Amino acid sequence: MLRFTIRQLLGIPALLTARREFASRSLRVPTGAPVLNYGSVRNIGGLIAGGRVKLMHLAERWPESDPFNVLYLVSSAPPPFARELVRWVKKRGVKFVWNQNGVGFPAWAGIRAWETNLPMRRLLHLADHVVYQSEFCRESADRWLEPASCPSSVLINPVDTAFFKPVPAPLDSWKLLAAGTHYQPFRVIGALETLRVLLDAGHRATLTVAGELRWLNAEAEVHDAVTRLRLAEWVTMRPAFTQDEAVRLYQESHVLLHLKYHDPCPTVAIEALACGIPVVSSASGGMSEIVGADGGEMLDVTCDWFRADYPPARAIAAAVARVMREWPQRSETARARAERLFRKQDWVAAHGRIFEGLLN
Repeated sequence: MLRFTIRQLLGIPALLTARREFASRSLRVPTGAPVLNYGSVRNIGGLIAGGRVKLMHLAERWPESDPFNVLYLVSSAPPPFARELVRWVKKRGVKFVWNQNGVGFPAWAGIRAWETNLPMRRLLHLADHVVYQSEFCRESADRWLEPASCPSSVLINPVDTAFFKPVPAPLDSWKLLAAGTHYQPFRVIGALETLRVLLDAGHRATLTVAGELRWLNAEAEVHDAVTRLRLAEWVTMRPAFTQDEAVRLYQESHVLLHLKYHDPCPTVAIEALACGIPVVSSASGGMSEIVGADGGEMLDVTCDWFRADYPPARAIAAAVARVMREWPQRSETARARAERLFRKQDWVAAHGRIFEGLLN
């Protein structure tokens, strides 16, 4: 049975316009070496807008071009009318690579899981190669979208280890960081409760919460929690941040608290490791692939597609204390893990092999 949302119905006229735009446009497909486009085709009425943030490492090696012979799109930042774009370019011989991040499942998407997954399912089905951002991304896509019928790879998000690098912060107090775009309340509320436990245990500690608060009534809920837990003196709230600001945030911190449930492949955790900042998280989603045994501390939770589970604040605080007791060594091993597994040079080279294989 077909199901349409009001938003989809209202978008039908624009969709039809996009299809006419594509149908009227020609495309000369280059041969030979890879020539990439990331969905930011400018000369079809402004209909396609690219998500360059996650693609900047690829764009350094393969600047976006039009014409092109490889279209590379990311599930977390698709352009408008992505399905129409993909169909149009594939009919003309362009290869399509789909980078699959997380999917919608009931534990976080609730009744909107089907609506969230439908566009990804359609694009994954059209791919000539799927790049999963973690084994968890592959597992969840196989379950909630469909297994890929084309070749696929697992390439965890990269980090520029020359840019994100350690500058050890003084150890006069424990500086905790919760960073990123916060869609789940526990990412912030759990960090606040952890700080309260550490302060009550006699530790000198502060918490910086950086990034947008995106859940319903988030600002009021966080303000109430800060007041209830008597934390105003020890908490700093910061808005969304740039890459330059991110480096300073990590370098001024000791531990990243990343408490999102079933996070598929968070770049914030990888950047923190590169800066020598151990990560404390739940053992869910793709975190075991990122943090591992040497990148920080992972806390056991029940892994469930239908209901989220979070560690208690006391367990999180105990993990922070374990890290801080051995912080210089833990910082070194976190940095070493990033250099060994997540260098952007290796990630870009792996993509080069994919592109050449598709074109040859």
